[in-house]
Amino acid sequence: MKPNLISATLLSLGLSLSALAQQPPRGEPIKPLAPREQPIKPGTPPATQASAVARPTEAVSADGQTAVGFDKLSAFKYEVPDENPDSPFSKGTDPDTQIPESIKAYSGKRVSLKGFMLPLKVEQGLVTELLIMRDQSMCCFGTVPRINEWVSVKMTGKGVKPVMDQAVTLVGTLKIGAIRENGYLVGIYQMDGERMDGAVGL
Repeated sequence: MKPNLISATLLSLGLSLSALAQQPPRGEPIKPLAPREQPIKPGTPPATQASAVARPTEAVSADGQTAVGFDKLSAFKYEVPDENPDSPFSKGTDPDTQIPESIKAYSGKRVSLKGFMLPLKVEQGLVTELLIMRDQSMCCFGTVPRINEWVSVKMTGKGVKPVMDQAVTLVGTLKIGAIRENGYLVGIYQMDGERMDGAVGL
């Protein structure tokens, strides 16, 4: 509206511009909008789009490691092709397609991972190869965990002290993707272990 039309409208309602200006504000102030996600440019390949919106955003420690937990690593369903030949992820199909992009983004990163140790190879009293698992069911009760509930670890140094009764934190480089032995899928997570930060409670 033009200024004179605005004034005429207010006067017809029994108000004046000066009176309106003196009235205290009413209602809740308008909250600022949440920041929008960065738009994906047209023509971006699907794989790049997925990683752009799902890439991990955890803080990195001073020595360049990211804390990763089994709450993330085991939070998705994974069908082992050899166990279900009728699965859409049967032999001949890349089993890594079942792994979310948000998890694949950790591959090649230095991480710290908390879990329970199952020694596989011991040399001179130190564990050089082990599994680190989400819980103790496999160690103590013989329960077979899901394939995304353990990480196969090979220590790059002399090894670590065996700790069987409480959770530990291992630091190393995580690798994500199908691990096969004699044609069978035996895992999807492995780590080149650098050190053990000690026994800690979950």
